[in-house]
Amino acid sequence: MRERRTRRTVRRFRLLAVAAVAALCALGLTPSADAADTPPPGANNWSCKPDSAHPQPVVLVNGTFKTSYENWLTLSPALADAGYCVFSFEYGGLETAPIPDSAAELRDFVNAVLGATGAKKVDIVGHSQGGMMPRYYVKFLGGATKVDDLVGIVPSNHGTTNPLALVAGATVCPSCVDQTAGSDFLQKLNGDPETPVGPDYTAIATKYDEVVLPYTSSFLSGPASYVTNVLLQDRCPLDLTEHDQAPKSPLVRQWVLNALGRSGPADPAFGPRCVSAG
Repeated sequence: MRERRTRRTVRRFRLLAVAAVAALCALGLTPSADAADTPPPGANNWSCKPDSAHPQPVVLVNGTFKTSYENWLTLSPALADAGYCVFSFEYGGLETAPIPDSAAELRDFVNAVLGATGAKKVDIVGHSQGGMMPRYYVKFLGGATKVDDLVGIVPSNHGTTNPLALVAGATVCPSCVDQTAGSDFLQKLNGDPETPVGPDYTAIATKYDEVVLPYTSSFLSGPASYVTNVLLQDRCPLDLTEHDQAPKSPLVRQWVLNALGRSGPADPAFGPRCVSAG
């Protein structure tokens, strides 16, 4: 079983690397116009005004090699249906740029969302790199006063030990180098304090993650009053959600809504309905 999973991981990373090389070479380090101009359903209604029940607009931040449309096809409309103003954007040339550069793009996008909605803060929900990169914005680019909740879905908070991340980085993906466990970038990001005061932090992981290795790399250190680490299988042992599936998982969606819908991070005692995307 482990051998099959390892072979599948290798194949996935090879496909990602090939796809990235082809896309970046053909498109000049940018996604296609269609991909960049098409937000997921429910997102980027710039006339949306938050109400008292949902005072923070939600900014969705996709993961490496992903378009926003693909990454948030399921969660974006679910959040909009729940009453949130939802926004998403493309960044970093298919998310391959150095992560500090992408964090600056996030800063500018958040400022645009706050200006349009009149809100004082945003909530951020991110997948993989998109769950970790906003921490750079929070810690170094002024985001601590502008983010209420930061929810990371299988975030690469402490990088990955998978050697294929470094291989991809040596070709076309500086952000892959940044996400390699022990990188200079991650040492700076995770230096004390790992979770600066300001946002509430929720990190959602699955033990079947084949990209962020080990899966515990997703977890954050910090006081329980504003940091919650969630392992999906602690509440739902039969859940088989993997890394790429996580943003579309009905179980993950429940945890995200729990985190956004209360004061503080996700409730560690929350009991979701156990449904699996696996």
